[in-house]
Amino acid sequence: MNIRRNDIVVATRGRDKGKQGKVLQIVVGKHRAIVEGLGMVTKHLRKSQDNPKGGIVQKESSIAISNLMVYCPQCKKAVRVKRVAEGDKRIRKCKKCGQAFDS
Repeated sequence: MNIRRNDIVVATRGRDKGKQGKVLQIVVGKHRAIVEGLGMVTKHLRKSQDNPKGGIVQKESSIAISNLMVYCPQCKKAVRVKRVAEGDKRIRKCKKCGQAFDS
């Protein structure tokens, strides 16, 4: 996958199109990602000991990875990623400017 945890990504489709956020978690088996501030859904909580009043909470839901692109800080936009072998490691780079995403 081109997207990893802690990457800054931009949504390319859906109601959050154009917004960016940090990847909190990758759901590998389903090819989805949970991104901070994107894909917000409303969750109704039942009364419990942890939550004595119950209530309504806004929470991030997963977004398909195909609808996300990595944000390049040098180009200042969403870009495609290429993998380049440097020594014994393969690192991800911006296809436009060559900015490395893995340090």
